[in-house]
Amino acid sequence: MARRFRGSETFKVDAKGRVSIPASFRRVIEACDPHYQSGSRPNIVIVYGGADRNFLEVYTMEAIEEIDTQIDLMQRGSVERAEIEELMYGQSHEANIDDDGRLVLPQKLREKIGLDKEAFFVSSGTSFKIWDPAVYEAEQAEVAAARATVRPKGYDPLVNLPNPATNASGA
Repeated sequence: MARRFRGSETFKVDAKGRVSIPASFRRVIEACDPHYQSGSRPNIVIVYGGADRNFLEVYTMEAIEEIDTQIDLMQRGSVERAEIEELMYGQSHEANIDDDGRLVLPQKLREKIGLDKEAFFVSSGTSFKIWDPAVYEAEQAEVAAARATVRPKGYDPLVNLPNPATNASGA
């Protein structure tokens, strides 16, 4: 993927379910929609998932095409493929960004994640997530507490990145 989402922001959600998309996110969405032209509406796919998912995950069309290609490589009829197809096709919603840079979130999706007056956007590289701000905060507190029990103080997660020298040699 050429571009990545970065950062996080909170925006108001109006009564019709419209929420502004962060401007930097819109640039990535536009750049990663192969059919986007200036003046048109860029497309996205919102994956809402099953009952255990309390956020919406938004993918660019380029990211979706990559995922579709990977799904096509999986064994037809396998449990694993069926599970991913259910998530990515059956529990998703295609949408576009309007001329004012807003996304209309259907009521069904807002209700699923308990979204009311505000939406919290957080980047995940090739996608971004939309959360109810209070739910995100509680979830992050849980994650931080769990990590604190197994990570030393001052732990730097960048230590987990692959070594470019090792990867270049094919090892």
